[in-house]
Amino acid sequence: MHDSTRVLRAVRAPSEQGKPFAEGPVFAAPYQAAGDPGEVPFTYGRFHNPTWSAYERALGELEGGDALVFSSGMAAVTAVLACTLRPGDAVVLPSDSYYTVRRLADGFFAPMGVEVRRAPTRDSAQEALLQGAKLLWLESPSNPGLDVCDIARLAAAARSAGTLVAVDNTTATPLGQQPLALGADFSVASDTKAITGHADLLLGHVATRDAGWRERLQTWRTQAGAIAGPMEVWLALRSLATLELRVSRQCENALGIARMLAVHPLVEEVRYPGLAGDPAHALAAAQMQRFGGVVSFVLPSRGHADRFLSASRIVIEATSFGGVHTSAERRARWGGDEVADGFIRLSAGCEGQADLLADLRSALDAAAAG
Repeated sequence: MHDSTRVLRAVRAPSEQGKPFAEGPVFAAPYQAAGDPGEVPFTYGRFHNPTWSAYERALGELEGGDALVFSSGMAAVTAVLACTLRPGDAVVLPSDSYYTVRRLADGFFAPMGVEVRRAPTRDSAQEALLQGAKLLWLESPSNPGLDVCDIARLAAAARSAGTLVAVDNTTATPLGQQPLALGADFSVASDTKAITGHADLLLGHVATRDAGWRERLQTWRTQAGAIAGPMEVWLALRSLATLELRVSRQCENALGIARMLAVHPLVEEVRYPGLAGDPAHALAAAQMQRFGGVVSFVLPSRGHADRFLSASRIVIEATSFGGVHTSAERRARWGGDEVADGFIRLSAGCEGQADLLADLRSALDAAAAG
């Protein structure tokens, strides 16, 4: 079945004569719930909501498991870490993963007595640190460096070591990569990015095939209050219908941009898993269905990067990625990532590719001219 068909079937409400294709958002704190709470499907808004259920059902079909929505990507990350780790446990993290995940591990879990081990994503280096670890956290492709690890191999090694596996699948999306099918216990994403795709929502989700872990994650969400508003989730469900259309155009544009950058004299390095010459291409081609919409490249200096960003007439200078508008930033401005001052993370949008390439060439010429 084509991905567009799968997505549209997933977001459509169950067929019922006289009902709309998609139900509207349900706004409720308490629900009418007389008698035993177990006899009614909804009782209180922090526990459950019909709009959440519709979005989670759609995500679950795409992920190949059961999904739970959270108020942000970091709320989803925190739920997995908090439900799996206890004092005395060890977690293995990519040293080049999203910097807020690393800061959370160092600033909150390490002081509680969790040992944090690190290895770079490239060459699946985390495998050497699995002995005695409770959780292996992967991010592939990594953000912002776009290195790739062998998820299936690492998941098999983790299973032998008695280690759980979580994969941050934000960059790839469920249409680009299926962590649960590759052996992961958890697939985690910031739905703020490509899944909702319009740069107007903060959401996240976790998917799992294990009913026990789903129940623990749901309990965490209820007790911690890491819940999303029904309007935001309804907008996410509405946006999800165009996921395949958006991601296909973004990947197409990203590949075109990467190919252009790879031969431009000002560009010192380009990373995109879809490029035939990229160090991660062979592995990415084996485990990914799409290579994502993010391209990373290095210009000679901060000045070159700043001039490039200022000169572009299409690219929006902003953080985050996955939106319908092409955006980019000089990633070193935030700190926390080991990248060069001229390192640019670019998120390809849905504009016409010819327009994008012409604009980027012009901006690179302006950056070179000084």
